[in-house]
Amino acid sequence: MIDRANHLWKRIIESGSNNNSNFKESLNLQSGANDEEFQLLEHTLGVTLPEEMKSFYKVYNGQVWENEVNPFVRNLTLSPISEIIDTWNFLQEEFDPDDDLEPNIEKELKPLLWNSKWIPIAANGGGDHLCIDTDPSEVGVAGQILYFWHDWGNRTIEAKNLLEFIEICLNEKI
Repeated sequence: MIDRANHLWKRIIESGSNNNSNFKESLNLQSGANDEEFQLLEHTLGVTLPEEMKSFYKVYNGQVWENEVNPFVRNLTLSPISEIIDTWNFLQEEFDPDDDLEPNIEKELKPLLWNSKWIPIAANGGGDHLCIDTDPSEVGVAGQILYFWHDWGNRTIEAKNLLEFIEICLNEKI
């Protein structure tokens, strides 16, 4: 799986470099995550990380967001593990279960506006997050990828796992 993750990162960088010769530098990538960081994330969130996520994060542990940082796919910045923890803590504290948003949830998800077993791995800068679902419904798949929209109840499944999601995004550009 690490070979596939390395290949996907190479494709991300090559794809962006076609339009920007400094693309890799503009991603502000962090060195790969280690086992201690994965254990901290699992312990803090109370989840078991999917192997696809671990493989992807072993190559690069997300991006440092700064002005003019390029997204790694779509309009998303990949969060480092420390930022995942901060975002998850924020969502745990700030999410109001009595919110008046009407859920529009796909059948693969449990009917919740926020689930503490979702791992917010990427953001678009506007309060929306790409999440890994470690607690799907009976017809869902552990590790499936969903969008969490902050201002409306729509939750959409994008892929069965992180590496599949990256493939989909890369193929959109072709």
